[in-house]
Amino acid sequence: MNQYFSFKGQVFILCLIFGMFSMAYSQEEFGGNLKIKAAPVKKKEVKVTDKNLNEIKPYKAKVIEKNNFVIPKKEDYNAEKLAKRNQDLGVVKVSSGTAKVRYRDAAYVDGDKVRVYLNYVIIKQEVLLNGEAQGFDITLQKGVNRIDFEAINEGFAAPNTAEFKIYDDKGAMISSNQWNIAQGYKATIILEKD
Repeated sequence: MNQYFSFKGQVFILCLIFGMFSMAYSQEEFGGNLKIKAAPVKKKEVKVTDKNLNEIKPYKAKVIEKNNFVIPKKEDYNAEKLAKRNQDLGVVKVSSGTAKVRYRDAAYVDGDKVRVYLNYVIIKQEVLLNGEAQGFDITLQKGVNRIDFEAINEGFAAPNTAEFKIYDDKGAMISSNQWNIAQGYKATIILEKD
């Protein structure tokens, strides 16, 4: 009879017998006679200690006043006219002792040049803006520290465009903005140290 059963056949029959016994044993374990009891629910008492609970007043919405907002009319957008003015980039409050100012051409690198002032003193006579960030570090004085970027030219494509970022002494960015100014005009940011 061994000639009729190969090794694979013997293993198959052994697995089949083992499987039948295990299924029969498991069926008996989950039979209808098994009763499962759930754990009893623990009851917790909630104690109210606020004596003023009855004095809470329900929320009443206030009457909303009539909205008198007027949508402004669309004005003609003239980029050339908007660029021919000084640009205020805001006031930033700073607590660090130094600041790193980094700037680069914001749009197409077209040969824009700027002159940089710190508190009305020229610190960079002529800077050619390119695609990579460049800049300077300054020691901040207590009070107002004014930085002016004056457009020396407008490059091939007007106006003079650039973006700048200012970092504190820990490397955290404290300001980020862009300027779009015509030749001869300035973009100004003020760092106010506490």
